[in-house]
Amino acid sequence: MKAEQISIFLENKAGRISEVTGILAEAGVNIRALSLADTTDFGVLRLIVDDNAKAEEAMKAAGFTVRITHVIAVEVDDRPGGLHYILDTLTQANINVEYMYAFVQQSGDKAIMIFRFDQLEQAISVLEKHNITVISGSKLYTM
Repeated sequence: MKAEQISIFLENKAGRISEVTGILAEAGVNIRALSLADTTDFGVLRLIVDDNAKAEEAMKAAGFTVRITHVIAVEVDDRPGGLHYILDTLTQANINVEYMYAFVQQSGDKAIMIFRFDQLEQAISVLEKHNITVISGSKLYTM
């Protein structure tokens, strides 16, 4: 039920994100979701893509530092309190959310959130126990 995310470490300067997206475009890799966190000098670009191996190879060949991490994609009821229910369920199980970001898809009654947890396997178990849909990586990459 885990998905892979590519994290790319970048200098915080003009043009670096454009360089990354250009490399991925040239490699034929489609970006499905992203998150960017920065500090004064550096940033971490986190990506869900349709071909992790191709993206990792292209970025490393271009000299970027790349890391693959496991995350979980979760369906969230698209209504007031939908995200709170999931976060409260995890809080009661003492599972920490390290970070999260949204995944855009066609409109409907569910939203998708990408989560990184301190206890990944336990988080999956808790979510499934509470009938919260965890989306497999293979499905996520094609959404």
